[in-house]
Amino acid sequence: MHVKAQVMEPEEMVELVPQVLDLKKILVPIDFSLMSKKAFHYALRFAEQFGCEIVLLHVVEPETVIAGTSLAVKVFAQLEDDMTAAKAELATLAASSRDRLNSVASAVRSGHAPNEITKAAKDLDVDLIMIATHGYTSWRHLCISSTAERVVRTAPCPVLVVREKEHEFV
Repeated sequence: MHVKAQVMEPEEMVELVPQVLDLKKILVPIDFSLMSKKAFHYALRFAEQFGCEIVLLHVVEPETVIAGTSLAVKVFAQLEDDMTAAKAELATLAASSRDRLNSVASAVRSGHAPNEITKAAKDLDVDLIMIATHGYTSWRHLCISSTAERVVRTAPCPVLVVREKEHEFV
């Protein structure tokens, strides 16, 4: 049986993309670094293209404390302060995009960042996670670990990783 290949024009290919990618919600983890803001910029372009919602997520990682010490009270108070500050920063970031897109929500969670990101993706039923990576290699990668790598391994949906040294396409 012979199958004849059909040549498509670039315009026809672009029209097929929304049919292939049916994005309704994109999760963008934000740590307020320049790279995470770049990932948000990418997500804005995707949201404009596909008409979908963006959810910004910041995870506050609490300090490890020994129960019963006086330090524990200070750490929990600091956690609340950090969460309040993160909510305010996320609100500002979301408001900065209102002229481009109306559907930007935000959330703050506390816990281990990779775990909370994957839990949020499941809870919010997102179609794509767009996360930044700092691109550390060798010993820095071993010491720091990679939140993006852990999210890629455990995510319930596709993950687009935005790297610092990458071609600009948005």
